[in-house]
Amino acid sequence: MATKVGEARSNEAHARAEASFKKEERAKDGAKAMMEYQAHGRAVREKMARLKALRLAKEAADRERELAAKVAQGKR
Repeated sequence: MATKVGEARSNEAHARAEASFKKEERAKDGAKAMMEYQAHGRAVREKMARLKALRLAKEAADRERELAAKVAQGKR
């Protein structure tokens, strides 16, 4: 009888240890996923800022070309 009780306690301790291990693994996975999510968001924001700067530069160059063309037409 004593061995069954001891075995049951051992199984319970093992189950608690296993649950604790799994909980720690989930926490680590969650932290890793959050870091990846934040890094991805940062990369997207940087790319958007770069593309916006390129678009604004192109629009300014286009306006400058149009103005130069209008000035050139006026001189003809």
